Amino acid sequence: YGEYLLLLSLDLTVPSISPCLSDVDECAEQIDNCSTDAICQNTLKSYKCICKSGYKGDGKHCEDLDECASEYNGGCVHDCINIPGNYRCICYDGFRLAHDGHNCLDVDECSEGNGGCQQICVNMMGSYECRCREGFFLSDNQHTCIQRPKGYPTCMDKNHGCAHICRETPKGGIACECRPGFQLTRNMRDCKLTCNYGNGGCQHICEETDHGPRCACHMKFALQTDEKTCVETCLVNNGGCDSTCHDAVTGVRCSCPVGFTLQPDRKTCKDIDECRLNNGGCDHVCRNTVGSFECSCKKGYKLLTNERTCQDIDECSFDRACDHSCVNSPGSFQCFCHKGYVLYGLAHCGDIDECSINRGSCKYGCVNTQGSYECTCPTGYKLHWNRKDCIELVKCLPGLAPKTTLTCSKTGKKESCSLTCTSKAHYLAGRESDSSYTVSCGIPILRGKSPARLNTSSSPSCIGAPPVKQTASFKIKDAKCHLHPKLTGRAEDRGRSGQPCNNCLVTFVNLKCDSSKKGKGRRVRNPTNKEVTRITLELEAEVKPGDTTGSCNLSCLRQRMEKQVKTYIKALKKSINQERFLIRVAGLEYEVAQKPLLAILSVRCLPGSYYQGEQERCIQCPPGTFQEREGQLACDLCPGSDGHGPAGARNISSCAGQCPTGYFSSDGFQPCQPCPFGSYQPDLGRTLCFPCGGGLSTKREGSSSFHDCEVKVQCSPGHYYNTTVHRCIRCPLGSYQTEFRQNYCITCPGNTTTDFDGATSVSQCKNGECRGEMGEFTGYIESPNYPGNYPANVECIWIINPPNKRKILMVVPEIFLPSEDECGDVLVMRKNWSATSITTYETCQTYERPIAFTARSRRLWINFKSNEANSARGFQIPYVTYDEDYEQLVEDIVRDGRLYASENHQEILKDKKLIKTLFDVLAHPNNYFKYTTREFSEMLPHSFLRLISSKVSAFLRPYK
Repeated sequence: YGEYLLLLSLDLTVPSISPCLSDVDECAEQIDNCSTDAICQNTLKSYKCICKSGYKGDGKHCEDLDECASEYNGGCVHDCINIPGNYRCICYDGFRLAHDGHNCLDVDECSEGNGGCQQICVNMMGSYECRCREGFFLSDNQHTCIQRPKGYPTCMDKNHGCAHICRETPKGGIACECRPGFQLTRNMRDCKLTCNYGNGGCQHICEETDHGPRCACHMKFALQTDEKTCVETCLVNNGGCDSTCHDAVTGVRCSCPVGFTLQPDRKTCKDIDECRLNNGGCDHVCRNTVGSFECSCKKGYKLLTNERTCQDIDECSFDRACDHSCVNSPGSFQCFCHKGYVLYGLAHCGDIDECSINRGSCKYGCVNTQGSYECTCPTGYKLHWNRKDCIELVKCLPGLAPKTTLTCSKTGKKESCSLTCTSKAHYLAGRESDSSYTVSCGIPILRGKSPARLNTSSSPSCIGAPPVKQTASFKIKDAKCHLHPKLTGRAEDRGRSGQPCNNCLVTFVNLKCDSSKKGKGRRVRNPTNKEVTRITLELEAEVKPGDTTGSCNLSCLRQRMEKQVKTYIKALKKSINQERFLIRVAGLEYEVAQKPLLAILSVRCLPGSYYQGEQERCIQCPPGTFQEREGQLACDLCPGSDGHGPAGARNISSCAGQCPTGYFSSDGFQPCQPCPFGSYQPDLGRTLCFPCGGGLSTKREGSSSFHDCEVKVQCSPGHYYNTTVHRCIRCPLGSYQTEFRQNYCITCPGNTTTDFDGATSVSQCKNGECRGEMGEFTGYIESPNYPGNYPANVECIWIINPPNKRKILMVVPEIFLPSEDECGDVLVMRKNWSATSITTYETCQTYERPIAFTARSRRLWINFKSNEANSARGFQIPYVTYDEDYEQLVEDIVRDGRLYASENHQEILKDKKLIKTLFDVLAHPNNYFKYTTREFSEMLPHSFLRLISSKVSAFLRPYK
């Protein structure tokens, strides 16, 4: 499977646990007893003495190391002179020291002043000699030349036969002598060279023999064919080359690998700093390495496979990046929460307990809900339109105009009925088809609900007896549901106006029209070419307790009303069948169905608009009106409306004329009064002001915040002002306050709490739940509240128990544990709970460098504990279980130092999407074939692929 096993990790060495202890630096204080020839090195609670280079001993007593005493002669080819802490090489006369400080090279005496020779100078290894031209011979000083005379056989005669020096004897003869460093041979004329002159012509070592000097070389060198010169050879010490050595006629030739350059000594290779030129071609950071360089990216970016370009990491694409919504940005990302929630732990969203913030500004009661809250009212009251104040429910008064009027009249055999909606008309187009809709008029009387929970502005405005309810169903043939304005009517219909029934108090009508052909489980009898429209009508008629008499009680009234409603239903049925039923809304008359069949209205008007029948489209609510619900046929007037305000208002709070902050009125609209001294109001459109409490006053009328209350002490964040004792109290556990001068603390969101009281930020609210997914093949463990700081005094236990014949591989991308509290927070992975069981991993420190390792036991018991002291970000550690047949290969990859030598390789283990892919393949090798070679090459750096490929090839070689 090749590349699929691109696993992982980085350092098998388990970090040691070493608490931070105070220490005295004996070296800096100069209270050590190290030798003057030693270096003092401070250690924890002690120090070490180390002899300097060139010295030997225990550090407290150091003596000079005689480098010249070795067989190697200190590396010197001639003489080695020892000096304290060092040594130096010197050369014999006629030689000079080479650049390496060890080799000796011949001095060319003839190159300077012709060596002092009068005529000819001949350079030789370690020396030189002067010679004369034809007709001259060398004088005794061995430098000048004398012209040869003609005559007697004296020393002036050229045939005297002496090789060096000729002397005339007292008896008239001649005697030969040799120059210093030479010996006269047996023929008493010739001279032979000795090692005493010019080192016998040898470059390095000269040995006397019966036949004259014999040359040898130092151990690093080889003797040339002239049997005098010594040259370096690649066979000996690599020719002195740092890298590659090539043998040549003149000695050795050194070369350097890519990334290095040869130095002037022609031996040493020096690393090339590629980062000095154009930042090495790296987008962000270039780090020079020995023989190469490495590009890396800033946090929040990843290096592409060309190992030069940096690309933003889309953290929002990771699993579990944010609880609600995530917005990616270059190099970073940010989590956001839905309305009614607050962010904690960097990525998590918790419900805001609005009721903890001055009781949600509710006048009476407050009930927190997920993402919101509700104000409640006591019995006999209902919620004000501002949804915070409570107003009294009034009892039904005699003669109160109904919201809905049902009118029927009869002309001959023709029944005509109309439904007039004076307010609260709601139109809802069918969701399943375009041939159905629902229209409702008025307000249903809700029963079975506690008065304290009637929290909507559409709740009944008065309390009465239970209504009379009736449901009826009608059919219209050859017509289709279509609520549309009535066309110009027949002559007999013009001017017709039915009279409303006497004492007919209809409060709510719900009409549903359906032309759908779906049988709903039963066979449809009508042919497919026939349209049958079904109209279902629900009516509620009010029974007034005030209309009872001595001869007719409330039960009697109900019976009369039920009979009256039934009578009108019969009339309705006839009028609908005769197409003489109309709905009047906002001055327009609508028909419920249409013949012939035309296009069906399916418009669903949004809040802030209403359906205009004549134009058959949605119209924005005009200024001075509002509409909270969708599908309405009219807009509601704003309280005290003078025709001003924004168009398209979606709720009553958008209406103009609301009381500003610091003011109130009986209905929340102008005219308004300022809050009196000792009270304040932070909201718009309120019917009351909140007292400061505790007898506190304000500096002025019309205060809009508790900040305006003249408290006796200013409270800082993490505290609230208690108006009973008039002092600042620390926010209790599980709450916080970010602002100065407040009289409340905010409850922590969701299931979070704080480590201590006096919290000043929601970031101090932490979730103590131990998180993770313990799958058989892949999974992860996560410290509580991650990626936020974990809570104090928390303990988590996870157990990984893989299926049979599978091993565990753990990857720790990074881990953050405070190291300054003497290992109070510890993560340990063992075979089981026993402290003596086989331990795979244990740490109490922060490591931002990835670590990967295989479990030392088949199953893992993982324990994390934190103390009451410092806290940190914690960890998120993924794992995978793999087939034990691959154990040798996985361990070989994990233990290879090259895997973590490169920062690019380390980043692979921090890439959550890449790790997920690698684990997917490792857990299920067949999944390797889901990815193409190109996909892998685009995901992973080439250096990483080469490393893994070599491992896989070696593993699979026996099977080829």
